[in-house]
Amino acid sequence: MDRDAIAADLERARVTFHQLLAAAGPDDWDAPTRGTRWTNEQLLFHMVFGYMVVQRLLPLVRVMGRLPDRVSGAYARLLNAATTPFHQINYYGSCAAAMVYNRRRMGAKLDRVIDSLQHRLARETDDTLRRGMHFPPEWDPFFSDYMMLEDVYRYPGRHFDFHAAQLTFT
Repeated sequence: MDRDAIAADLERARVTFHQLLAAAGPDDWDAPTRGTRWTNEQLLFHMVFGYMVVQRLLPLVRVMGRLPDRVSGAYARLLNAATTPFHQINYYGSCAAAMVYNRRRMGAKLDRVIDSLQHRLARETDDTLRRGMHFPPEWDPFFSDYMMLEDVYRYPGRHFDFHAAQLTFT
């Protein structure tokens, strides 16, 4: 398990995100993005949200990783069945949340979330990082059918980089 590489990627995203916030001009925030329905500000929040999701997934993977594999498999199939409403909630939720965690607050939110993830990562054992569960791969292109806790820690950086390329002021 390369804990140091995961920690470095979390820090890379933090630094890059603050650079993106600083680079956005007054007219950039409400401009449309490439390939999404979000504005730049909404997409920036969605990038933060990827890290927030991981905070919630970690305990779930720890619990499901101790249960028989068929339990998380059934759970993932149930979630996959709800893909259409999930995508709607994901879109509108990020639109609404960007009004709270807007350009003035989202950098601090990301800092707190990454600090929390760094702290948790430092306490993980190799055994816990190898625990895993089935995921709903239809929900996100970076979800695999089965993900270990290590994969979950790596997920938000991939999500972040994908969406950073869709911003229109970079």
